[in-house]
Amino acid sequence: MNEQPTPFQVWTKLLWMFLKVNLLSPSGPASIGLLFDEAVGTLMSEERFVEAVGLSNVLPGSEALKLAMFVGHAAGGFPGVVAALVGAVLPPTVMMLVVAAILQYFQEEAWLKSFVSGMSPAVAALMVVVAWDLFKAGTTKKVDRRTLFIAVLSAAALYFQVPSPVVLLGAGILGVVLFR
Repeated sequence: MNEQPTPFQVWTKLLWMFLKVNLLSPSGPASIGLLFDEAVGTLMSEERFVEAVGLSNVLPGSEALKLAMFVGHAAGGFPGVVAALVGAVLPPTVMMLVVAAILQYFQEEAWLKSFVSGMSPAVAALMVVVAWDLFKAGTTKKVDRRTLFIAVLSAAALYFQVPSPVVLLGAGILGVVLFR
């Protein structure tokens, strides 16, 4: 017999999930993949998660915090929002304070510039992997010409520095027209 979790258990799960996601993957875009693995199937459906990611990118502000609020509300109402936000904000705040203190101390060291140069390709690779995972999750049917058209058009718009909320809104409108 599978019992429904109590609201307190849901809020605790949200707090722990966002603490874990933000401790293991502190970068915004890279954390989406880990959050996908944690939330989909236990707190929300895959379609609902893709919707949450899309909406969090369209609205102004921090995508990570908007995603935490969406998942928190979907799973646990207003208290779920609070639990998810605490879990999402606490790790990066503490980490940023520690990193800022370290960088202040070592700011003139040559190895620090090399370290940052070495990290840049890894960050780009993480973003590509997350983008691919979201692309696969968002295409419930077989990838067809319409899907590729929207992807290529979106990439071109981003290349020409069209703001990402405008690109996402345009892609959504194209989806309504093309996938009727």
